[in-house]
Formats: sequence, C-alpha cells, structure tokens
Amino acid sequence: MNERTAATDLPRSAAAATPGGTTHVDAGDAGYHKDLKSRHVNMIAVGGAIGTGLFLGAGGRMHSAGPSLAIAYALCGVFAFLVVRALGELVLHRPSSGAFVSYSREFMGEKGAYTAGWLYFINWSTTAIADITAVATYAHFWAAFSDIPQWVLALVALAVVLTANLISVKYFGEMEFWFAVVKVSALVVFLVVGVFLVVTGHPVDGHTSGLATVGDNGGLFPHGWMPMLLLIQGVVFAYAGVELCGIAAGETEHPEKIIPKAVNSIMWRVALFYVGSVVLLSLLLPSSVYAAGESPFVTVFTKLGVPGAADVMNLVVLTAALSSLNSGLYSTGRILRSMSLSGSAPRFTGVMSKSGVPYGGILLTAGFGVLGVVLNYVMPGTAFELVINFASFGVIGTWGMIMICSLLFWKRAQDGTAVRPAYRLPWAPYTQVVTLVFLASIVLLMWQDGGVSRTTVECLPLLVGALVGGWFVVRRTGPARVAADTAAEGARP
Repeated sequence: MNERTAATDLPRSAAAATPGGTTHVDAGDAGYHKDLKSRHVNMIAVGGAIGTGLFLGAGGRMHSAGPSLAIAYALCGVFAFLVVRALGELVLHRPSSGAFVSYSREFMGEKGAYTAGWLYFINWSTTAIADITAVATYAHFWAAFSDIPQWVLALVALAVVLTANLISVKYFGEMEFWFAVVKVSALVVFLVVGVFLVVTGHPVDGHTSGLATVGDNGGLFPHGWMPMLLLIQGVVFAYAGVELCGIAAGETEHPEKIIPKAVNSIMWRVALFYVGSVVLLSLLLPSSVYAAGESPFVTVFTKLGVPGAADVMNLVVLTAALSSLNSGLYSTGRILRSMSLSGSAPRFTGVMSKSGVPYGGILLTAGFGVLGVVLNYVMPGTAFELVINFASFGVIGTWGMIMICSLLFWKRAQDGTAVRPAYRLPWAPYTQVVTLVFLASIVLLMWQDGGVSRTTVECLPLLVGALVGGWFVVRRTGPARVAADTAAEGARP
C-alpha cells in the first residue's frame, strides 16, 4: 500500500468527522510504526519540559533577574500547560503525527498548515543550533576538550545525534526514555541536596543557605521587576518541546489512554523541576554568582567543592542538550512529511525509510544545524543567546497556532459540527484568548528589551514576507506535484 492511497485506509483513530459529514484524513499519517509505548511517551513529555533552557539558559537569567526568575518560570509554565492541554484535546479528537500542522489543515485549510509547519520548523531548526552550541559549551568545562574549537564539538554532536535519529522511532523512544531518566534523576538529586543545605543552613561558597541569601543580596527583585519581564521570551524557549507528546501520539498505541496522563503530569513537573530548582538556586547562592555560559547546577556543585560532582552534573546537562537536539530532529521530520505530502514542503522531506523514519525532513533540519556549526565558528561567545531569541519567536508562533486551532475546534463544537472529547481544555474559549494575548505581549517585551531581542522583532516583516512568498511558490507548484505523485504511485503494480 503506497503512502498516498493509504490515506483513504487510515484507522478511525487517525480520522475525524468534518462539517460536511466527510472524514478528515491526512496522508502524512500513513506509514508510521506504532512502536512508542506508554513509558516512552511519558518520558518524552518529561524530556520535552526539561531541556537546555533550564540547564544552561537559567545561569545568565539568574544573573540578570535574580530570584524573580522563579516567577517568570511559573507564569510561563502555566501557559505552557494550557497550550499542551489544548493540544491534548486535539490529539484525543484525532491522533496525528502531523499534530498541530494536521489540525491547522483541518480547521484553517492548507494555508494554515503551511504557516504552522514552517513556524515550527523555525522553532526547532534554531533550537538545534542552540542545542549543539550548548553541547560544545558544556564540553569545554573539561580540560581535555578546552583546546578543541567550539565549532568542532558542535559538529560532532550534530553528527552523533543525527545518526541515532535515523535508525527507527523505537530507538528514538528508547534514547529519549533514558535521556529523560538521567535528567530527572539529576534534578531530583539536586533538589534533595539543595533542600538539605537550606534546611541545615549549610554554607555554600561562604554564603549561608536560606532566605538570608536572598535578603542580603537585593531581595526578590535585585535589579527591579523589568529584567524579569524582559527575560520572559527566553523562559518561553525553556518550555519549547512540551508539544512533543502530541506529535508522538501518531506513533503510539492507545493514545486516548496515554496522552491525558502525560499531559496532566506536565503541570507538577513544571512546578517541581523548573520553579523548585530556581527557588533552590536562589537560596543557595547570590544571583550575581551565576553566569551565562555555565549551568547554574554546575556552579552550585563547583562551589560546594564535592569531588567529581560538578563533572557529573556537567555530563547530565550535556545529555539534556543532546536529548533536545534528538527531539527536534524527530518532531520536524514528522511535521515536514505531513506538509510535503500536501505540497507545502519540498518533495524530499516526505520520503520515508522502510523502518518508518521520515529521514528527508530530519536531514533538512540537520542541514540548518550545520549553520549552527558555522555560527559557533564565527561568534562562539554569543551564539547561544542569539539563537534563543529566534527560537523563542518560533515557539510563540507554534503555541499561537495550537491555540487558534483549539479555538476553531471549540467554535465547531458550539455550532454542532464537531464533538469535543471528554478530555478538554478548561474554560474555553477564554483560555485560548488569554493565552494568545500573553503570547502577543511577549513580542512587545522582546521589542522593549532592545539589542538582539529587538533585532529579532524587526526581522518579523522579513519572516512574514518569506512565508507569503513561499506560499505563492508552493501553491503554484504543490498541487500539480501532489497530483503527479499520486498518479505515479497509483500506476505502480
């Protein structure tokens, strides 16, 4: 059965009733292997919510905003949960490896799918650059790698993860499972050690752990409240990846049972690992001690003087960066394939291996990772913060499209042309509207921040122009290409 004709034979879980009484099918959902188990999806949800933005990015943000960073993480965490909860409802409506791109196609047409898909690609292609930059930065912590150029380390990281990602979804699931186990275990150890130090008042680098560390160093807002607000776009980047469990649903047996549990667990994980970690970091050392370019967790263990502890934690945060890169290659491969089979992405991004891996899209994202290698060669000192701003913009666009799809789905349910599942986003449609306003406010804060953030916003017209121009190109060539491919595959014996 070929990929395009398979679209008419999709299982009921991959289809959904549309207003015209027909069934919505997505050719991009055919050909995948249902090899992801419950433990895989649950840990993918964990891994998506714990990444480079916390392990590396929190250092510079702690230095800039102080303990108030915990408030920013809590605020963004609430909206991240609402976004993934909205996506969870859509997944229960119709599981799809195309995820929100497929839902955008269903509720907004191909133009919506095209916009959602390429915004998501911008998100993860720039995140891939941030991830390989983080790996190279972490590796320089050890003297054995200090003389190796940062761009070389970035290239090695990309090559290793790309090779592993091209094998099969089963191997991806296993890698993410163990990556997540390492990250969670490390954070649990840090939380236990941190709580012990605070409760006992044990000094760290000459500072007594506890509220006195905060009070004696400028309080909750050592530099005022504005730095905390201006850092929100970077904090949003830290939550990039929470939508991965929705994409993984297309390669999961019984998503109606697995996805709600995975989504609901994200809220307490955010509260515990993100907010809890930042609070402890604030209680252990003055925020001025933390710095960009070094994981704050490594900073704490280095100051504690525990032999080998900083090395172990540095290895853990390096694993987190590799995990994020792995997830980005996985997700964009599935999204680009969904777009390719409808003519909105290059033909080669729709090809799939016999093991069910859409390697064309994965290779395209990896190609942009190579640009990250170049960036690490040209400007190794500022590469990470630069790409975070562009990645944050992709996250904002992706989350916005998810909430618009959720809003349109709610409207269809109100019109009686769709039925919402029992598992749904609460307080609709107000939740979607408030979240969209929040996302728009982040763009304004990026402008207010100046510097690279303002430059990113100023590039918005160029991005819009590129999307509009690209749309006219794919609409002129895409339908004919899809028709020709369908006819050619249908003629095969």
